[in-house]
Amino acid sequence: MKDMPPQALEAVAGYFQVLAEPTRLRILNILRDGERNVGDLAQMCGYTAANVSRHLSLMTKQGLVAREGRGTSVYYRFADESVYALCDLVCDNIARQLERSAASRALFTVATDSE
Repeated sequence: MKDMPPQALEAVAGYFQVLAEPTRLRILNILRDGERNVGDLAQMCGYTAANVSRHLSLMTKQGLVAREGRGTSVYYRFADESVYALCDLVCDNIARQLERSAASRALFTVATDSE
């Protein structure tokens, strides 16, 4: 990100903003297994089709998903595989932080129990 112009930084922020919503992450996780239409995604997420469509529209604009019309249905698939690597990196980091936090709490629990 060194020496990036403000417009580029805004584009990067928009990309991360799309990823900052748990519903969108849930949709992306479902799309890991293959393409789906809005109805399938809505049912699998437990949200309305209108809500899922709104999220898919934002993800399409940012290039995270691609859409393809077939007959009366539109199917969505993942368009940017690098996001999975990014999400895995972030999830692994959070898991390590939680493990360290749990280990720290365990030290205090053990010390209290042994007194």
